[in-house]
Amino acid sequence: MEVTLQNLTKIFPSKNKKDPTEVVAVNDFTFTIPDGKLIGLLGPSGCGKSTTLYMLSGLQKPTSGRIFFGKDDVTELTPENRGVGLVFQNYALYPHMTVKQNILFPLQNLKGEDKLEKEEMLKRAYETAKLVQIDELMERKPSELSGGQQQRVAIARALVKMPRVLLLDEPLSNLDARLRLQTREEIKRIQRETKITTIFVTHDQEEAMSISDLIVVMKLGVIQQIDKPQAVYDNPVNLFVAKFLGTPPINVFNGKVLNNELYIGEEKVLKVENVADQEVIVGIRPEGFILDKNGPLSCNLSNVEVMGRDVSIVSTNPNSQNPIIRSIIDADNEIDHESEKVRFSLKPNKVFIFSKETEKRLF
Repeated sequence: MEVTLQNLTKIFPSKNKKDPTEVVAVNDFTFTIPDGKLIGLLGPSGCGKSTTLYMLSGLQKPTSGRIFFGKDDVTELTPENRGVGLVFQNYALYPHMTVKQNILFPLQNLKGEDKLEKEEMLKRAYETAKLVQIDELMERKPSELSGGQQQRVAIARALVKMPRVLLLDEPLSNLDARLRLQTREEIKRIQRETKITTIFVTHDQEEAMSISDLIVVMKLGVIQQIDKPQAVYDNPVNLFVAKFLGTPPINVFNGKVLNNELYIGEEKVLKVENVADQEVIVGIRPEGFILDKNGPLSCNLSNVEVMGRDVSIVSTNPNSQNPIIRSIIDADNEIDHESEKVRFSLKPNKVFIFSKETEKRLF
């Protein structure tokens, strides 16, 4: 099911009597979600991603704009008539019901021509439970399940009515690290098997990048960039996107361009083209450093953290906006731990130059 959002805007009235300024949660959001794809809505708290999801589900009404499922305008439809499955952050399972009863519940509420026979409901419930690998837990109550199992029940309950669109609101945030990794792999598998158009909301960039076909990076209700995860990481359109994606985060320096040369402080670190002479902000990915005793960029060595196959060199530089600089290099490199200085060459494709005024990337 292709999903189209046209100029979608949501404005909330101010709750502060002293400041009557309205809150624009989502601002002119326009995007077409391709049929059968998994889309990650990504951004910090308050960026409008969950509000967008709730407008898609019908739980919140847009201030302006339209929502289309295929060619159907669903903007004014109630949630139960949209054909969506919604999985909440806190699972929202019925504690007094068994897993089977929880999964059956949406089917038992179908009316009219959509109403199913009891045998058909049971068949569909068990097929869905098998899909999410909880078919052996059908007689248990939610309190008898682990967090990961409860999440699977919530997903099964959303899938059992065969929704046109599946909506996931931070579904992994309550799980521990190992379960998060396992469950996000399961979500990707389920989505591929069902081919249901899925919108996945998260503030965790690693989650979004690992399972999404496309990611939508948002800030203060405004779309910043839409693309495949690796493309957004490799080609951020502005400083916000560059800083939001990546673990460890990108290293940010104050710099300048002069006569087609990029300077950090007084050190000439890289040749650049098509950038006018100006003061700039320089972003360097942690993997963009090459340990080089004759390299153009010098930093003050603080610490060396061994990570197995890689080594993280922790250093400082007076022109860095970050308190520390993290440089990820191969563990085969020989590092003089006693030295006060460390020098690097830079990988040009891992260095980004941004306008100091607008923070947009300069190409």
